[in-house]
Amino acid sequence: MSKPTETGEPESITEMLLAAERGDRAALEACFPLVYDELRVIARRQRRVWHGNATLNTTALLHETYLKLVGQNRLGATSRAHFFAIAATAMRHILCNYARDRTRKKRGGGIQEVSLKHIELASAQPEFSDEAAESLVALGEALARLAQVDKRQSQVVECRFFAALSVEDTARALDISPATVKRDWTFARAWLLREMQPHMQRGTG
Repeated sequence: MSKPTETGEPESITEMLLAAERGDRAALEACFPLVYDELRVIARRQRRVWHGNATLNTTALLHETYLKLVGQNRLGATSRAHFFAIAATAMRHILCNYARDRTRKKRGGGIQEVSLKHIELASAQPEFSDEAAESLVALGEALARLAQVDKRQSQVVECRFFAALSVEDTARALDISPATVKRDWTFARAWLLREMQPHMQRGTG
């Protein structure tokens, strides 16, 4: 059994992630079974905000995430928290791509408004249905624009909103201070609300 480090995470997982960063593909693949249960919790949390989509269930989302992560040349994760943040980002991209495909197929249907007031708390996420696919895509695109303006702020949103990491875990994942996390979280929420406002008005007009 791996002994915990001072931060409480098993040395084996940290060592596997560092080995994967050095190009050891087998280390990354070996890491997945050790974090599977925690990844499933994140996937289930992401699925809870996507109601009405029985095709891409939690298991399917996990499978797609695994393929996406192991297919990357460099994952970039150097800690457990950072790995979960990256996995949550991959899950969001998969769901957004799926939503974009459904939107193209159902173009012309009703668009459900997404209330971004839920971004106020990481644990209170908006609930998307198939009718809200376009809003989910718009949120993903707004976050991509935020990454071009301030990459760190977009990463904080990924950690806090999509992975539901605590302020402390987000700080460890991004190697910044908790105070910086709180400040970026405040600015990023305001930026996303402003960016999404035109789309929300179109959706309700």
